[in-house]
Amino acid sequence: MLNDQPPFPRDLTMSEDSNASVLEVRTYFVRGRNALVARADFEPLYIDYYLHRADHGLQYTNEQDAMLKDALAGLTLHLASRPQDENCGWTMNFQKPAINLFVTGNTRPGNIAGRVFTDDVRDMGANIFSAQTTRIGHAAQQSLVQVEGNQVLSCVEQYYQQSEQRIARFFRHSEEDIAMISSQPDCDEAWLAALTEDDVRVLDQKETLSLLETRRYIWKCGCTVDRLYPILAKLSPEALKEAFGDDEVMTVQCPRCGARYRAAKEQFEAWQAKAS
Repeated sequence: MLNDQPPFPRDLTMSEDSNASVLEVRTYFVRGRNALVARADFEPLYIDYYLHRADHGLQYTNEQDAMLKDALAGLTLHLASRPQDENCGWTMNFQKPAINLFVTGNTRPGNIAGRVFTDDVRDMGANIFSAQTTRIGHAAQQSLVQVEGNQVLSCVEQYYQQSEQRIARFFRHSEEDIAMISSQPDCDEAWLAALTEDDVRVLDQKETLSLLETRRYIWKCGCTVDRLYPILAKLSPEALKEAFGDDEVMTVQCPRCGARYRAAKEQFEAWQAKAS
């Protein structure tokens, strides 16, 4: 992995986040073409992403913001096309601009989150797409491929081609309205490769689409200050003393969503005593 992302447990259900904006993703099977369409209007997810940024004072440039939103959209549409019990994390290392994007999510419950890293970005010599997938009862899977350019959705298409060894294409009807069409067994790949934006806009008129399901997602990392204590526990006593400072309180940032928390030394030491 390009970044040390702690495996926070995903134990919140959507009903426990009644204030969250719910994003609906619909999937359709294209009969006779053996392709899967996943489509959503991402405005609800983006709204809560911006609220999260405001709450935690996360400053991204316009370019970084656009790239992260596309990464969130790409992962969400990917998850909607996959078994419901998969957990996925994608890290995208870009050289120009020098940033890492990290996005993570699952379907049970439907949680999506992510962040931008700009400090200490490793020079990999090329843009690298790293994907981690876990599923109960299955061995964890990791894939790392080289991608070209910094258009995030194009990079996801390249990941599909190299790692999944099948075609996935993205079509943007507006800034928030995005569709992914991916090949399934015996897909008409020539048809899929030749699709244009105009074709996709009238796809339901030219092809027979069968609605498969609707899945729902919200912006949610699930982090708390307690769940960040294991990260602090990796620091040396000297580093901890410096981090807490004279007031014995430090700010700790979630590596998955960028959320900032105030951690008191007394509470951290109580956690350490309990954990030991």
